Amino acid sequence: MSRGKKISFSKALNEALMESMEMDENVIVIGEDVAKMGGDFGITQGLWHKWPERTKDTPLSEQAIIGLCTSSAVCGLRPVAEIMFADFCGVCYDQIVNNLAKAHFMYNGEATVPVVIRASTGGGIRCAYHHSQCVEPWFMNVPGLVIVAPSTPYEAKGMLNAAIRDDNPVLFLEHKGLYNVKGEVPEEYYEVPLYQSKVKREGTDVTVVATMMMTGMALQAAEELAAEGISVEVIDPLTLFPLEKETIINSVAKTGRLVIAQEGPKFMGAAAEISAMVGEELFEYLKSPVRRVTSEDVPTAYAPVMEDFVMPNKDKIKAAIRKAMED
Repeated sequence: MSRGKKISFSKALNEALMESMEMDENVIVIGEDVAKMGGDFGITQGLWHKWPERTKDTPLSEQAIIGLCTSSAVCGLRPVAEIMFADFCGVCYDQIVNNLAKAHFMYNGEATVPVVIRASTGGGIRCAYHHSQCVEPWFMNVPGLVIVAPSTPYEAKGMLNAAIRDDNPVLFLEHKGLYNVKGEVPEEYYEVPLYQSKVKREGTDVTVVATMMMTGMALQAAEELAAEGISVEVIDPLTLFPLEKETIINSVAKTGRLVIAQEGPKFMGAAAEISAMVGEELFEYLKSPVRRVTSEDVPTAYAPVMEDFVMPNKDKIKAAIRKAMED
């Protein structure tokens, strides 16, 4: 595979859509303003000009988008739906949970529903209450649904390609704060396998499990704490559900300490599930309590100072790591 070029997270997603549509005529893209406009964040730019019959704008109806995707997938297409903001998944929650995620099971495996739901998620860019939520906890209790959350441009392109080829319905979460982040991405088609966690940095003292925007912050925290003699291992789950547990278990068994960095409220979040899993599997290995760095359990305010106060950040991650080392 070639070294590639340095492009943004958003451009990497665009390239994945271009390549997947080029390879497979059954791949279609639908959503609000995804055609001529190219999407609210520009991810679908250029698709309509090449494939006007396979790139379709829809009415302002998330129920219609996911309903159409579910039925067309059963009939043999591979739809990629754009939900402009992940918060709006609440509007089509019934379609996702009771139709899309259950179809394969309901038809005893005779029908597949290879739908990818792309959705921009997360806070930090002053979008206020209805456009800043991290929705993965809403869906992690839904068997049959795959939840993917890349944190780099390389993973964004490779995992979107893999998600489109997967026969399961995939909720593909794209953190808005990552869209302009740049990284090395191969020019040719490639896939990053789903259902795998990745060690982003090796260490021996503390394991930090971090997702999406938190991954970069955790890596920065680890770099700075190395100067204090603290060796931090950073793991990115990448696929939040179903969660690949072995990588996390092996790391915590080695370090004996765990900090989980997750944007979004603490109660019932992904960090809670990972914490419970480690408590069940590795209680005797733990040298200190598992610590969670999350948002506060309040809605996301529009005021920048209030939003920054409730969200997790690098300094909060460093404080949790230091506290784990003190126990």
